[in-house]
Amino acid sequence: MQPLIDTELWLAHKRRALARPVEGADFLMRRAAEDLADRLAAVERRFGKAAALFCQTSAAADVLAASGKVGEIVRVEMDEALLAGGPGLVAPPETVPFEDGSLDLVVSLLSLHAMNDIPGVLAQIRRALKPDGLFLGALAGAGTLAELRESMLTAEIELYGGASPRILPFTDVRDAGALLQRAGLALPVADVETATARYDTLFDLVADLRAMGETSALVDRSRRPGSRRLFARAAEIYAERFSDPDGRIRASFSIVWMSGWAPDNSQQKPLKPGSAKVSLKAILENPPKGWLRL
Repeated sequence: MQPLIDTELWLAHKRRALARPVEGADFLMRRAAEDLADRLAAVERRFGKAAALFCQTSAAADVLAASGKVGEIVRVEMDEALLAGGPGLVAPPETVPFEDGSLDLVVSLLSLHAMNDIPGVLAQIRRALKPDGLFLGALAGAGTLAELRESMLTAEIELYGGASPRILPFTDVRDAGALLQRAGLALPVADVETATARYDTLFDLVADLRAMGETSALVDRSRRPGSRRLFARAAEIYAERFSDPDGRIRASFSIVWMSGWAPDNSQQKPLKPGSAKVSLKAILENPPKGWLRL
């Protein structure tokens, strides 16, 4: 399979961001961690062993520990630097370093969108889970940075008569659900949370992306550095099309959440077609007492 993402470059961006921290630039990770805490709170069970898989910071592991629902927590990162001196494992990208059926819970925050083989990673997660084990994951989804994509594309076509890919193609929420099913996870659910950040200019947004380690890592990215003229024109287009009355610009971030369970006989199963005792037609023609007939 032709790789879409230069994983080594993505990691280099993460290491650079870690070496030059910018206060507040982790707002998406903090938002994802808060959402993880809410979703975990809705699950009424305890987990013996959990993996925080490629979560880039300790935020996910901290949420698992604070929940009081997890016995053992193992952090796994693609680079030693991302562990920041804390305990954990280092594993190659797109590798789940656990034996089959050894985990009760796997969580992953904001890294799956940088994987070239998402179906393969999900299949490995499925195998690592015990029967009735849970996977919870969040990744950047379709609509993320749509304003920046449009502004850069328009400016590049206008100035050079053509455009190069500069922003990742993000996964749609419907495709995320299909990926869970393809991996063999039961009771798959995918939904999307949208966050909007505001900046003074496009350049402030790009500075935040650099501080997150999320600048372009596409294999087919343009090797020609963006000119001042290109970014200046893109900033003008961005301000013209996506600014609020106070002059600040909007940047959209979509976080697609995925959840699924390793199959187990104890789980609910859909009824077989034709097994219903009463037809929908009969109910609609003779609704039970108290129903509102339209």
